[in-house]
This record gives sequence, structure tokens and C-alpha cells, in this order.
Amino acid sequence: MTVRGLAHRGYPLKYPENTMLGFRKALELGCTHLELDVQLTKDGVPVVIHDPTVNRTTNGTGEVKSFTFEEIRRLDAGQGEAIPTLEEALLLAKDRMTVDIELKQTGLAYPGLEQKVIETVRHAGMEKQVFLTSFDHYSIERARTLDSDIELGLVIYGATPSVFPYLDQLRAKYVSVKYVFITPEFLEEARKRDIQLIVWTPDDESVLESLAQYPDLLICTNNLEGWAKVYKEKVLLNS
Repeated sequence: MTVRGLAHRGYPLKYPENTMLGFRKALELGCTHLELDVQLTKDGVPVVIHDPTVNRTTNGTGEVKSFTFEEIRRLDAGQGEAIPTLEEALLLAKDRMTVDIELKQTGLAYPGLEQKVIETVRHAGMEKQVFLTSFDHYSIERARTLDSDIELGLVIYGATPSVFPYLDQLRAKYVSVKYVFITPEFLEEARKRDIQLIVWTPDDESVLESLAQYPDLLICTNNLEGWAKVYKEKVLLNS
């Protein structure tokens, strides 16, 4: 069964987050979309990891940007998994899943991150199968300057009508918002403007069931099995 949903950092309730193992398992479950986080090593390699440090998700300590790729690759990200490169993740997903690449830019913490990511996307031949998002909207502006065609999106915490004209300005088609801020009015405005609304990260099954009444939402969740069950029972059977 294909499950229309965004696998948040892979399959983190069962497998180490942002690892190839988790990505493969999300793919096997039938998820149509994959969300992952990208930062740069000291020598400029785009790697898939959420935090600015390796402390929480590996057996190492220190900032991601303080490691060379060779050094960071030696770390155990859980169950013997290595921190993947963006290229590895993209090649796994190619022609199988759409990938939401969240740029973990914070100010200018990673000079050149946007360029490196876009180059990697092009090299993988994934231009039509990815979109770039970030909480740092200046990062998204830089991405648009670098590539006039790549799909873009904004991550925001709360709901605001001001996001829609800004999306138009950026020619961006995605907005990702914390699920508690979703209202019928916000959803309708996104529909009118042909914006794909993403909600993060509802994991409780009762919440997932309540969101299933809006089948055009893209659900970004850690609870892949829970969403697969709700999707089958509440979305597919009513479509």
C-alpha cells in the first residue's frame, strides 16, 4: 500500500533517525515522501543529521562542522549505522519518494550550504523529486537566487496570513507548520493559492485521525505505522 505521508527523519520510532536503515524502512512501508535534515562537515560535505552537534544521535561529541567527512563517518549513529551523505539518501529515494530536504542553516553557520545541496541534487538527477525547506527563510531566499526552478518551502511554527504573499515572492509551493495551528481557514487559503500545506509532527493516533479529515494535508510524522493505519481506514476508504 502506498501511504501519502512524510516520513520524519526516516522511521525514528523504530530505527535510528536520519539513517539509511530508517530511510529504507520508511520506503518499505510505502511512504510517498521523506523528510531529512542537512548540514555541512568541516570539509564541505552535505551530511544528513538534525542537531548542530553529534552528541544526541551518535557515540561522538562535538559540532557537526568541526568534523571532516572522514571523521564523522566513523561515528555510530545507532545500530551500527553511519551518518549518511545527502547524495546517498537521494539515490535511495530516486524515482521512489519525494524528498523534503530541510536546510539546517542558522544565520551563516554553514556558508555555502545552499549551493552544496543544490549541486548534490543536480548531480543525483533529483531536481524534480525534491523540495528545500528551512526555518531560516534567508537560506531559502539564497536557494532561490541560486536556482530559479527548484521547489522551495518555508517551515514556520505558527500560522500567519503573511506567509502567503512571501511564498508568492519566493515562488515557493510548500509551507510546513506545527499541526496545532491548522484551521479550516488556513487550509482553505493554502488551497486557493495552490500551496501544499505540511503539518509536523503529529504522532498520537487520535490526532492523526482528526487530521485525516483534510486529505490534501501532507502529514509529517514519526509514527509511520500509526499514520499508515489511519490513512488506510480514514482516507483511502473515504476517497
